[in-house]
Amino acid sequence: MSEKSLLVKDADFVVTMDCERRVIEKGSVYIEGPKIVAVGKNEEVKFNADRVIDAKDNIVLPGLINTHHHLSQTLTRVIPEGQNVSLFPWLFNLYDIWREVTTEHVYIGALVGLGELLLSGCTTTSDHYVQHVPSVQCSMDREIQASRELGIRFHPVRGIIDRGRSKGGLPPDELVEDIDDALNDSERIIRKYHDMKKFSMCRVAMGPCSPFSITEENLRETIQLARKHKVLSHTHIADNHQELEYCMKSYGVRPLKLMKDTGWLGNDVWFAHAVLLNEAEIKTLAQSGTGIAHCPRSNMRLASDVRIDPAPIPEMLKNGVRIGLGVDGSASNDSSNMLDELRTCLLVHRPVYGVGSIAATQVLEMATLGGAMILHRPDIGSIETGEAADLVLINSKQLGYAGSIHDPIAALIFCGGCSRINTSIVNGEIVVENGKLVNVNEQKLYEKANELAMDLVDKAGKKTGKKHLKRKWIRAFK
Repeated sequence: MSEKSLLVKDADFVVTMDCERRVIEKGSVYIEGPKIVAVGKNEEVKFNADRVIDAKDNIVLPGLINTHHHLSQTLTRVIPEGQNVSLFPWLFNLYDIWREVTTEHVYIGALVGLGELLLSGCTTTSDHYVQHVPSVQCSMDREIQASRELGIRFHPVRGIIDRGRSKGGLPPDELVEDIDDALNDSERIIRKYHDMKKFSMCRVAMGPCSPFSITEENLRETIQLARKHKVLSHTHIADNHQELEYCMKSYGVRPLKLMKDTGWLGNDVWFAHAVLLNEAEIKTLAQSGTGIAHCPRSNMRLASDVRIDPAPIPEMLKNGVRIGLGVDGSASNDSSNMLDELRTCLLVHRPVYGVGSIAATQVLEMATLGGAMILHRPDIGSIETGEAADLVLINSKQLGYAGSIHDPIAALIFCGGCSRINTSIVNGEIVVENGKLVNVNEQKLYEKANELAMDLVDKAGKKTGKKHLKRKWIRAFK
C-alpha cells in the first residue's frame, strides 16, 4: 500500500447516494489516501488497513455539503438589536459592528463556524465573505488558513460591496471597496488558492454581496472575471419584499431580471435564498441551469416572507432546478448545524405545499448530491469507488432515535437527535473523532471567540455611540 489506508467496517448501514441510491446493511468502506477504493457488504470489503474504525451501531453517510454561509458572523450571534427584526434593519445594525473586524476576528470566527459544521456532518462548505474592510488586508487568506487547519473541504467566495449608504446602499461606506482594487485582489486569491484538481481542498468563487449593496458594474465585471478564470459565481437574490421593492426602485426590474441582464445566469452561477420567485422565474432558473442554495432556518429567523412561502423549493424540484442546502450566516441562523438544517428543510414546506411535498430522501439528496452539482464537484456527495473519501458516522443507538427502528435512515432527518456526529473523515483524514474536533482545542476556541466577540461589539459601540444591550438583556431574565 503506497498511501495511508483506512477501513470503516461493520456499519449498520452505509448510505451510498450512488446512482442506484443503495443502502448497504452491514457494510464497510475501504479508503486509500484521499480516495474510496471499495464499498460493499463486510464480506466483500476485506482489506488490511493501516487503521480500522469499528462502525458498529453507526450509520455512514456521505459528508454533507453546505452551499451558503457567512463564517465571519459567528462572533455576532444573538446580538440583542438583531434578535427581533427583519433583514434590512438586521443588516443595518450589524454592519456597524462588522466594519470593526480584524483578521483575528475573521480567523477565529472561521474556526468556530467550520468546527460547528464538521461536528454536524458537513465535510464541504462554501463561505460568502463580503465584509472586506479596505484597511484590513488578506481576510480571506485567514479563512482559508482556518479551513486547512481543521481539515474541511472549502469553497470560499470572494464578496464585493461597492454601493454604500451615501449612494443608496445598505452597508456603511467604510465597507465599500474600489471595484478595481477588489477585482485585483480577487485575481490574487484565485491564482494563489484555486485548485481544479480532483479531490481539491480549496476552490474559489466570485460573489458580489447582494442587490442592495452592489452596482450593475460590479455584477458585470465580476461575472466576466469569473468566466475568464473558469471559477463559479454566487450572490443573494429575492430574499424578501424589501429587496424586491429596492430592485424595482433602483434598477426598474425584479432581482432575477437584474441578474439576467448583467449576465448572471448559467450552470456556473448559484444564488442564495430565492424566496420570492414566480413561476416564470423558476422556469428561467431550470432552463439556464442556475443553482439555488436553500437556507430555511435563516429565512425563518429573519421572517423573510415565509408567511407567504418559505421559498418555492417543491416547485423548483418539480421543474428540475439544481438545489443545495445552506446554513447561512451564524448571526441569521445562530448556528452552523447542518443536520438541523436538513430537518428544518423537511418540515418548513409542508404547511404551504402539503404533507407529501418533500421527503427525507429529497432533503438528503439536496444536502449531498445537490450541493456537489452546484459546486461542480462530481468527486464528492456519494460513497462510491473512486470518489473522495468524505464520510460521516452517526451513532443511531441513542435515546433521540429510540423507537425509530422502522426507518433508521429517515430518522436521522425526522428525529433530529444529537447534533454531533461520531466521526468525520474528509479526504481520507479523520477530522472528528469521538464527537470532538481533532485539530483544535474546542474549549480554548470557545473562550477566545467570546473574548473577541465582546471586543468587536465594544469597539463598535464606542464608535457609534450605541450601548451594547447584553447586560440589560441578562438583567431582564434574572
